Amino acid sequence: MENNETMILEQEPQAPATEEKQYSPLRYAWGAFAAFFGFSTKTHRASKKRAKLVMDIATYIVLLFGAFIMVYPFWWMIAGSFALTNNSITPLNTLIWWPSESTANSANPDIFFFWNYAQVFTKGLTNADGKIVFAENFDYWRAVGNNLFYSIVPVVVGVITSASAAFAFAKIEWIGRNQVFFFLLAAIMVPGPSIMTTQYAMYSAIGFIDNWTVMVIPGLFGSIMTAFFIRQFLFGMPTSIIEAAKIDGAGYFRIFCQFILPLAMPAIMAQGLLSFMGCWNNYVGSYIFIDKSSEWINLPHAMYVMDSFKQPYMGPEGDKAPVIAASVVCVLPVLILFGCFQKLIIGSLMLTGSKE
Repeated sequence: MENNETMILEQEPQAPATEEKQYSPLRYAWGAFAAFFGFSTKTHRASKKRAKLVMDIATYIVLLFGAFIMVYPFWWMIAGSFALTNNSITPLNTLIWWPSESTANSANPDIFFFWNYAQVFTKGLTNADGKIVFAENFDYWRAVGNNLFYSIVPVVVGVITSASAAFAFAKIEWIGRNQVFFFLLAAIMVPGPSIMTTQYAMYSAIGFIDNWTVMVIPGLFGSIMTAFFIRQFLFGMPTSIIEAAKIDGAGYFRIFCQFILPLAMPAIMAQGLLSFMGCWNNYVGSYIFIDKSSEWINLPHAMYVMDSFKQPYMGPEGDKAPVIAASVVCVLPVLILFGCFQKLIIGSLMLTGSKE
């Protein structure tokens, strides 16, 4: 019996051995090289851990390059604000880490490290004779004060106005509510520059040109975009709170002041900060509606005026370093605000997608 089984096993055909493919040394070397960087080939099989490591490294390289593209202009501006002459930062398309001639290594004992900033604050808006080119006592600090006035008053009043409109569109039922809201959203699609000529004619007819009113009064009526974001935030709030307040005899104005404003404060604060940044950097509005010789120009417009005439502390070709220093002072408040409240801004924008 055992002999028969042995004979049967000996007679069974055996599977032919797999024939290994022979690859050229060049292809084999290329497969080893690719596997080292996490890419599998026919000759070599890379590990998943190595492939993930290579992809992570490539991703971080791309992110670091993008971060450099975004951060370097700010560093160039800071470094350029300490330049001693134009020759130390020109040509402007040259990448520099620090000016070749800076206020830190000046041979002149009268020039100190923050000399350019001091010149901006003391002589920033004077002409070549040392006389102020605007109204009496108008200087760089007046431009800063104008910018604060144009940024705080319209933002505070305008955001409250937008919040009240958002409350009416989100929580009050009235005929044609959605149609009116969609009509307002359609106005967002109209580019701002396309209506500036009409705005200039209208503001000129009512006496808003070349004074503070053109930068303040239109902003008091709120913003469609701000109302849209706050409306989306209010959709996430339960309507039962409003119904309970109405049963207790509260009107819509009291409901808005005592319930909606405190509960929607994160969204209101975030939109207020974004609106403040937009008003603070509103160069086009001041440039179009306010003449550069007026005492009501804002800070970005004042920096343009600084660069348009020769100050007494500038060289024969005009020194750009004080203008760059003025730009740093203009950008710094916005960077500080965004750095302090970035979580509030991002969190509010994420919550605007919620619905009932």
